[in-house]
Amino acid sequence: MASDLPYFVNFDPVALSLGPIDIHWYGIMYLLGFGTFWYLANLRARSRQGWNSEQVSDLLFYGAIGVILGGRIGYILFYDLPHVLDDPLRVLKIWQGGMSFHGGLLGVIAAMFYFARKTDRRFFEVADFVAPLAPPGLFFGRLGNFIGGELWGRTTDAPWGMIFPKSIDFQNWDSAALYQQYQAGLLNEHARHPSQLYEAGLEGLLLFIILMWYSRRPRPTMAVSGLFLALYGLFRGFVEFFRQPDEHLGFLAADWVTMGMLLSLPMIVAGLGMMAYAYRKNQFAGDQQ
Repeated sequence: MASDLPYFVNFDPVALSLGPIDIHWYGIMYLLGFGTFWYLANLRARSRQGWNSEQVSDLLFYGAIGVILGGRIGYILFYDLPHVLDDPLRVLKIWQGGMSFHGGLLGVIAAMFYFARKTDRRFFEVADFVAPLAPPGLFFGRLGNFIGGELWGRTTDAPWGMIFPKSIDFQNWDSAALYQQYQAGLLNEHARHPSQLYEAGLEGLLLFIILMWYSRRPRPTMAVSGLFLALYGLFRGFVEFFRQPDEHLGFLAADWVTMGMLLSLPMIVAGLGMMAYAYRKNQFAGDQQ
């Protein structure tokens, strides 16, 4: 096999089979994300007056429900509504992918509102606590997309381009024949940006580092949440220039505007506005209204 061939992304979506039960990589990534949140939230709670491990567990429970329900409903509404109308059972097939970050964010916001009301806290006290802990979940989620060979990037001749079999129309080929085509170097033109890894690095690792650094000192209420929104929107909007739009949506305008860009722009505007308001008001989480 030629040494200059692009990497062929073809993982088995099933990580482990236990009798009739298949454990998918996608589900493992979610468990890693939730587990990392629980661990980091407990560490963070130790340095935050009024927080304890029981409240962290409650917050994780409500947040997990918000992520799953919001992410799935958001994907259906933003990206997959025509297909779901034709096949309503697609709604239940979470193991096949199909989760929207923006929908998941709305679900988490609803969960934080409920938790804040239940614990008699201000909403942004909860949001500022949660914001630095969210990026690891995004990191694992994007790794799940990569392992699943979904949400691939646009074609490229960059040396780090990769081939995603699902992006190639090979309905009349079996997987062995496709791999033979790859080994012969006949699929090189199908190499694509691994945009899932770009997002894992930016929205996951880099955003986590920035937010943890920024939140290590007391900041005005709403500022940490605002920075999360602004930077996520910025990073996601940037990666959209390398990510292939959903086939049934395509470019929405001017041959370059995507749904991801449209959904991220309000996040940037809202995040910057929240930070400006927070510093103007200059009120901290422990201050009394």
